[in-house]
Amino acid sequence: MTILAALDLEINAGEAVAILGASGSGKSTLLGLLAGLDDASSGEVWLCGRRIADLDEDGRAELRAGRVGFVFQNFQLLQTLTARENVLLPLELTGAPDAARRADDALERVGLTPRAGHYPRQLSGGEQQRVAIARAYAPRPAVLFADEPTGNLDQTTGEHIIDLLLDLRRDAGLGSGAALVLVTHDPQLAERCDRRLRMHDGRLETLA
Repeated sequence: MTILAALDLEINAGEAVAILGASGSGKSTLLGLLAGLDDASSGEVWLCGRRIADLDEDGRAELRAGRVGFVFQNFQLLQTLTARENVLLPLELTGAPDAARRADDALERVGLTPRAGHYPRQLSGGEQQRVAIARAYAPRPAVLFADEPTGNLDQTTGEHIIDLLLDLRRDAGLGSGAALVLVTHDPQLAERCDRRLRMHDGRLETLA
């Protein structure tokens, strides 16, 4: 079974690219390939100047650490850690300098300093997603992959989350020049990006 076919995609530093498409069209599969989480049966995938196929699992994990950020529809926060600890964890794992300060700065940028000591179960959906964004941007990644980041949020909260993703992408303090690859089913959110692509029958079409 062919899920993706005849894809030729290049994403530049600092560019925001939206990928739209119906459920099951291959959007999340494409994201997994681009991030080096899945293997392509043919073709090549390059991430941050490295050919994914040349790397083993440890090499891929090392490449992603600090260079790649992820934001998911269901937040993927660790329930036993506070908001601050969730943001701090990837910084500590990569040995980032001034990890504590950077975690605090990231939470301040997303407006959650007063909630830093709260656990995910004590936060609203929008607040949890803001923690996830702070966690993704705190290591100052070169590229951020966001898979339906507003899928579990109401429209108003979702628009605020997109504002945050785009603002932090341009912010010199967090993820300066970071590319944003956003998978979404919402064309209004996609309009906010520099480029819009639609996944249809395993192929990408450029939208005007």
